[in-house]
Amino acid sequence: MHRTSWSIAAAFALLAGTCAAQVKDPLPNVEKKGLSVEIKDVVRLPDTRGVRPADQDVNPSGWSRVSFVHELPDGRRFANDSRGFLYLVNGDKTSVYADVGAAFPLSFYARLESGFIGFDFHPDFAKNGLFYTVHLERAAGNPGKLNFIPPGFGPKDVTYHNVITEWHATDPKANTFSGTRRELFRAAHVVTNSSHPLGFVGFNPTAKPGSPDYGLLYTSGSDFGFSNGGGPNSSNASQTQRLDSIITAILRIDPRSPSESKGTKGLGDYTIPAINKFAADNDPNTLGEIYAYGLRNTHRISWDLTDGTMYGADIGMSNIEEINIIHEGLNYGWMAREGTFENGRYRGGDLDQVFALPDDVLHGKNKDAFTYPVAMFDHGDGVAVSAGFAYHGKIQQLQGKFVFGDVNRGRIFVSDIAAMKAADDGVPATVAPVEEVQLYVRTASGARVYTSFRELVEGTMGKSLTRTDLHISQSRDGELFLTSRQDGMIRMLVPDAKR
Repeated sequence: MHRTSWSIAAAFALLAGTCAAQVKDPLPNVEKKGLSVEIKDVVRLPDTRGVRPADQDVNPSGWSRVSFVHELPDGRRFANDSRGFLYLVNGDKTSVYADVGAAFPLSFYARLESGFIGFDFHPDFAKNGLFYTVHLERAAGNPGKLNFIPPGFGPKDVTYHNVITEWHATDPKANTFSGTRRELFRAAHVVTNSSHPLGFVGFNPTAKPGSPDYGLLYTSGSDFGFSNGGGPNSSNASQTQRLDSIITAILRIDPRSPSESKGTKGLGDYTIPAINKFAADNDPNTLGEIYAYGLRNTHRISWDLTDGTMYGADIGMSNIEEINIIHEGLNYGWMAREGTFENGRYRGGDLDQVFALPDDVLHGKNKDAFTYPVAMFDHGDGVAVSAGFAYHGKIQQLQGKFVFGDVNRGRIFVSDIAAMKAADDGVPATVAPVEEVQLYVRTASGARVYTSFRELVEGTMGKSLTRTDLHISQSRDGELFLTSRQDGMIRMLVPDAKR
């Protein structure tokens, strides 16, 4: 089988450095260095607490669980609530475009990362009316036909279903969905909790008609909970570092059914793009839909609108949060690596441990099999990296910056894009510096009031929160939306309103 050998790698690591000390504080603190940006409210989505049945939504947290904002070329703006609603946003007004939850009665909403998680529109939506969603369902009593179960497991082990659906709008111009749907893919969880479901489906916005990447759909890279999903099947290292499984892999698919495309069928009712590296390697033990692998939970993917560079925001285990530049065919290290460190499991230890790389590997004198982050922060500064975007918009302070943040604490970070691209040099030690952004709002009189995303969300909710559930989205012209799954508010970073 074409894969990195976990047992050989682990044995080598044990022989090479079992005496090395665990790294307790991997990275320096992220600091504010004077960069400040104005933030404004746009619209608050409706309160959906209690809308779904109690056995589906046992966790009442969150006014509405918005995590994606997308815009069409015709100017229409859409946002999701993971409790099953796709909204059309018109200024400060919202209306339901599609009740995704009603179509899927077995949907599971009990965790903030579950339910109707992600969506995107086909670049030819105006002509073909196609858009795509990913949602999570419980396995009990589920008649859905699974296309993938992790190797070594069977139907009796399945706990949840990850489902990608294609929707066909009869009238793409209509402001309420009417049409049909087709299931593309159904993949199984086998851990107790619904940790790290498929959280992203999306198209490369820089691909032009006629280019090889145009109309190809990407998914997030996830370990499907095989690190903290709970139960006897969690922390299973044998599920990672392999190419015969979608575990830890970003997939790139042609969403057309093979019956339409006349191409090669994938695991589900979609076509494997012939341009994919692992589709063209003539190895029967590699899945042709895999684009890149070795990712713990790259729940958000983005592209630099100026040059098409692909970025992945990968949530770490107990120590490191990563931004990676994603290249086709490369291995990003999980569960052997976490950031620019060896994960404890690689040495036969614990997942919450990290150890320093050998010095010759760290400084690029001896290459290993893995690709390393271009920016990162540790758990002294955050818990889970949010989405990130290369910024080239109207806010001068952010020009040439990659903007990302921390989901739980709501901190906003930046790194220089040039430094990140320079760090994509194959040398693990080369990593771009990270700094924190100070947010402020304007009063009616025009005065600046400095604040934080957490303070804004807590102010809206009228109470203290243990997490802010920050996510970041990008408009078609490159501006940034900040959303919270706690207060349901969509906000934007805006140029300074000089008075």
